[in-house]
Amino acid sequence: MNKPTNIALPPSREEAMHAVKTLLDWAGDDHTRPGLQDTPQRVVDAYREWFSGYLESPEEYLTRTFDDVDGYQDVVLVKDIPFTSFCEHHLAPIIGTAHVAYLPSDRVVGLSKLARLVRTFARRLQVQERMTAQIASTLQDVLNPEGVAVLIKAEHHCMSTRGVHVHGTETITTEMTGAFRDDPDTRNRFFELLKH
Repeated sequence: MNKPTNIALPPSREEAMHAVKTLLDWAGDDHTRPGLQDTPQRVVDAYREWFSGYLESPEEYLTRTFDDVDGYQDVVLVKDIPFTSFCEHHLAPIIGTAHVAYLPSDRVVGLSKLARLVRTFARRLQVQERMTAQIASTLQDVLNPEGVAVLIKAEHHCMSTRGVHVHGTETITTEMTGAFRDDPDTRNRFFELLKH
């Protein structure tokens, strides 16, 4: 999902570092000055970490499940999962939190796997709406629960550090499936739990 399909071989590390040197010079500095000599290497290392989601399979995190839950049939919610992503339009940070809930049908997944699911999609170039939908649809497709609810709240630095320079705004997106979409009581339960 969301992986580039038209790139036969990715550029080498050396080619990526050369690109950073070019951008430093284009910005008006000198990539050979002492303070910037190691910057290309640092940027390439940071990009490898920031965009490691392309190397991960989010579905794999959800394959190990547990069915010994003594008949538990209520909402499972992991709140306030912090993430940092990057806007695909300007490569500017998107910093926020995700709330992920599901209504189990017959099995549950380890709680940390929901955080890993968020992190994997966040560590790709994103738009918030797509990321919200990707998290929900992956959880729905792999676990097949009675429903999934995802709410993401984030600040977009492409809006706060450039362009209109509006600081402190948050964008909220939601995606609901199954009972969360179709049953107002289940949906309201999700929003009530977010208040606690």
